[in-house]
Amino acid sequence: MSRLPGPTTFRALASVVVPESRGLDDAGWAECAAIIARAIADRPPRVQRQLRLFLALVEWTPVLRFGARFTRLDDARRAALLDGLQRAPLLLLRRGLWGVRTLIFMGYYARPEAGRALGYRADARGWDARRGAGA
Repeated sequence: MSRLPGPTTFRALASVVVPESRGLDDAGWAECAAIIARAIADRPPRVQRQLRLFLALVEWTPVLRFGARFTRLDDARRAALLDGLQRAPLLLLRRGLWGVRTLIFMGYYARPEAGRALGYRADARGWDARRGAGA
């Protein structure tokens, strides 16, 4: 899979899961999408289809409840829908949401800019780098 499936839906989901993602510019979103696309590129085609299907489900399910697609809902209704999915009696729906949330977290927080903003200073030298040894 060369690009992120359902990029508009993914952005809308990310804005609820990681509210700070709303501040990303186009370059930040592209970096986030590239990280996620690389992660799912190695997954079997079946898993990639399941991801596309789940995103379509998230996009269109609110039409039944709210009369609008997910990307057209306000933040409160988006959050309500996701809360319903995370509490769904069907395990498959809960797992789908957990998986998509994990991808969103990975895409957002794996960006070097996010690490700097959080003060994350990981180093290949481990704790020795923090102690000033081997510098």
